[in-house]
This record gives sequence, C-alpha cells and structure tokens, in this order.
Amino acid sequence: MSALSRTEVPALRSLSLAYFVQATGALSVVGSLAPIASEWQLSDAQAALLITVFGITFAVAAPLLQVMFGHLPRRRQVLVGLAVFSSAAMVFALAPNYRALLAARIAMGLGAALIGPVLGALAAGLVAPRQQGSAIAMVLLGLSMAGLVGMPLAAWMAQAWGARVLFLAVGTAGWLTALLIRFKVPAQAGNPAITLVTLGRVLTDAVLLPAFLVVFFIASAVYTTYAFIAPVIRDEFHGSPHTVSLAMGVLGVAGIVGNLFVVRAARRYSADAMLSAGMALLAIDLLALMSMPSTLGLLFVVLLSWAFATDMVWPSQQRRIVELSEALRGVALAVTSSFVFAGIAFGSAVAGWTYSHYGFRANLIGSLAQLLLAWACLKLSAQRISILSQAKS
Repeated sequence: MSALSRTEVPALRSLSLAYFVQATGALSVVGSLAPIASEWQLSDAQAALLITVFGITFAVAAPLLQVMFGHLPRRRQVLVGLAVFSSAAMVFALAPNYRALLAARIAMGLGAALIGPVLGALAAGLVAPRQQGSAIAMVLLGLSMAGLVGMPLAAWMAQAWGARVLFLAVGTAGWLTALLIRFKVPAQAGNPAITLVTLGRVLTDAVLLPAFLVVFFIASAVYTTYAFIAPVIRDEFHGSPHTVSLAMGVLGVAGIVGNLFVVRAARRYSADAMLSAGMALLAIDLLALMSMPSTLGLLFVVLLSWAFATDMVWPSQQRRIVELSEALRGVALAVTSSFVFAGIAFGSAVAGWTYSHYGFRANLIGSLAQLLLAWACLKLSAQRISILSQAKS
C-alpha cells in the first residue's frame, strides 16, 4: 500500500488541528467545571448543563445544516464553522451571566455542527479509497491530542488564569486554524444537494439506523461516567484540582497510543472488529472501577485503558459509516456526528442526575448498560448487512 503523499499529509494535519480545537472547546467544560462554577456562581449541575446544551444543539443542527449548506464545498463549510465556533467561544469568555453562557454554548454547537460532520468526509475525499481508514484516523488524531494536550491544558489554564482566559484562547486558536486550513487544504467542488427526503432515507435505512444507534449508545455510555470525572476525582478519590489536570493528561497519553494503534490496525482489521474490541475493553474498565478501592494510582491505571479503548472506538465508528454509505457519505457522517453528540448530551444529563442522586457506581452501571445496548445494535446492523448481501447474491 502506498503511503500518503507530501501534499496529503499537511492537509490532513490541518484538519486534525481543527478537530483538536473543536474538541478542546467543546469538552474543556468537563475538566473545568469548578472554575466555571466559581466564575459565574453556578452549581456543578448547572455547569454540566453547558455540556448537554452543546450536545443537543450539535445533534439537531448537524444534519439540518447539511440539508441547508451541504451542497457547498466542504472546505468552505469547515471555515464558516470555525468562524462561528471561535467567535462564540470569545462571547462565552465575555458572558456576564448564565443565560449568556448558554447562548454562547448554543452558538458554539452550531459552529461545531458545520465542522465535525465534514472533517471525516473531507479527509476521505483527499486520499485514495484504500487510504481512507488511515486518513480518517489521522484526522481524528486531533481528538486524541485534545485529550493529551487540550483537556489537561484547559483544566490547568482554567484553574490558574480563570475560565474566561481559557475560552479566549479557544477562540483565538480557532481563528488561527481557519487560516491554516485556508492555505493547506485544497479547494474542492461542491457536493450534491441534500434534501430532507435524503435525510429521512438515511435515518430510516435498515442498515444505517442500527449503525447510528451503536454510535449513540457508545457516546452516551462513555459520557455517563466521563462527564463527571472532575467531581468524581474530587469526591470519590479525594483529589485536588491539579489531580484533575493530571488525570486529563493520563487520558490523553493513552488516547494518542490508541489512535496510533488504530491508524495501523485499520489496514488489517475490520471496523466491526475494532469496535467490538474497544467496547469489550470499556466494559472491563467499568467493572474494574466498580470493584476496586478508591485509590488514585488504580484510577490512573484504569484511565489509561479507558482512553486507549475510546480512541479505538471513535475512528472505527466513522470508518464503519463511510464503508456503509458510499453514495450518501456526507449526510451519513453528519447524522453520525449528530448521534455522537446526542449521546454526549444524553450521557451528560444522565451523569448529572445519577451522580447527585445515587453516586458514582450508579454512573458506572448506567454506562455498562448502554454499552450492552451498543453491542446489541452492532450485532443487529451486521446481521442486516449479511441478509442484504445474501439477497443480492
């Protein structure tokens, strides 16, 4: 197999940086709950709602924006999305009250809804078909880097300089990334227009619908536990704010290793095999968290495995959708991103309710139950693919 060319690699790295900025801006609230709550005098639940409202906005807007603007060149969609996202992050930094915070997060969700769904399709369109799995994984390396650098840096910055400085930095990084993409990513022709009928067809497709539900339940399972990782470290493991930053760094290091593994493993193993392995490892981690004593050393060991597993899962999900939806790749990836962020929103909401009412182990049980639902949907999707293949032959 030929390697990626010298022009393809810088373009993919630029798109990866866009994922890094989006993921850091979207999820930095997770590690910065305390500084945000302190700055605007909020409860943990109110601060966590900033994760949920972003996820709901993204989930609803991503497919609808593809209907409205999906005919535009994908690079242009990314640039407009970065402009909206970055401007909204700066508005967040200057927000005088909670309502303004919620409005800014909604605007950030709208910008991200133009960025996230397009990056995978844009990356896949830059390379030969046999390189698509590796190209998507390379772009999603930005998500891993957000865990390795962005999340711990965001948590540290919010603790040291305040949440307002953090979101000013996110906005500035977004504008600089837009400039880089403008010069590094080749311009492409527009895409076929997407109609509501096409969107409805994708959402009701017998193979794609259970595939989307796999995405939803995995994301929800992860965030039912992960959304409250900072309060859990504080309350259950008696860690300091610096421990939260360290935990984010641990997650990021393992995530990078997981993503680099996927870049290579995607050439040998199917997306279904990678998803199954990632979900199995997540389930083992949840069972370990249920049974182990509350010591930070053991927590960090589990977090290493947790991050490795999630970074096996995320690119494998997108690769699977790409393989199942050649003719409708753009809208299918937009719907995939919607289901991811719908899962994040649902999981974050569940996390806030279960943790405040029943404690950390209830979050773990909820995550495990949703992983089982994801596995069942994966099996259903694979079964339907097999039936259709037999019918065609």
